[in-house]
Amino acid sequence: MKRIGVLTSGGDSPGMNAAIRAVVRKAIFHNIEVFGVYGGYSGLISGNIKKLELGSVGDIIHRGGTVLFSARCEEFKTKEGQQKGIEQLKNKGIEALVVIGGDGSYQGAKALTELGFPCIGVPGTIDNDIAGTQYTIGFDTAINTVIDAVDKIRDTATSHERTFIIEVMGRNAGDIALWAGLAGGAETILIPEENYNMDEIAQRLMKGHERGKRHSIIIVAEGVATGMEFAKQVEEATNFDTRVSVLGHMQRGGSPTAFDRVLASRLGARAVELLLEGKGGRAVGVENNQVVDHNLSEILGIKHTIDLTLYNLSKELSI
Repeated sequence: MKRIGVLTSGGDSPGMNAAIRAVVRKAIFHNIEVFGVYGGYSGLISGNIKKLELGSVGDIIHRGGTVLFSARCEEFKTKEGQQKGIEQLKNKGIEALVVIGGDGSYQGAKALTELGFPCIGVPGTIDNDIAGTQYTIGFDTAINTVIDAVDKIRDTATSHERTFIIEVMGRNAGDIALWAGLAGGAETILIPEENYNMDEIAQRLMKGHERGKRHSIIIVAEGVATGMEFAKQVEEATNFDTRVSVLGHMQRGGSPTAFDRVLASRLGARAVELLLEGKGGRAVGVENNQVVDHNLSEILGIKHTIDLTLYNLSKELSI
């Protein structure tokens, strides 16, 4: 193998740049040329592909977002769009592709592999909703961003004796809400994986108020409800004064944590190793602190699960 490509697709996540850097430098170390695809699968179809050198990825390990940019691309969901992408890669003499992204990005990598063009998937999403890995690149940074916001909101919640509803991202996964809620000492955490009982939540809030608690923090995953929707339910059940904070896309930004930089470096490097071994259609991940890889098609067929022991612990600690 002489030439490989690398692209980022879907929602950006902190640590993507560290993964790009690892792919480029690991490949060059093994005398492989690397080409960056700019703008995700949309850039692949249009041929926005440029050669990357060692200096191309200098001073990016600490930067959030992705220097290769990202985009959604409906055309790439079609066979015609996928064939266009393969033609662009072959025109550059590129023999394989490393795809950094989430579920949709993996679907594209799977499609290319099935058409005879080998791809390796690297999990880059703040949602932590990819099977075959305990952690995705960007998740750790995102929950630390949320925790920082929760700590600040708690100060004003205490000052005004209010209940704050904080809406966090995660699509249909509750990992961000669960981890940030447990680490931030939230009284209630709502996740898509578990139904909630409004009467139970109201009783917990009123019980805390009766014992002199001056504020309450409730973390709501976007896959459950909007912060405004749930705030209305709380006010109707308790008559408490509530405020809503929607953290939004700030959760995707910022300099990646040390954990995400190391994770991205390990997974990016392993992706190149798999290509050197002649393997395509694989997805890399980390399990029990060991780098692993799985069949890409199998990964896409497995539903993401959440650690409910953490959810139960959060309920026990929020009495």
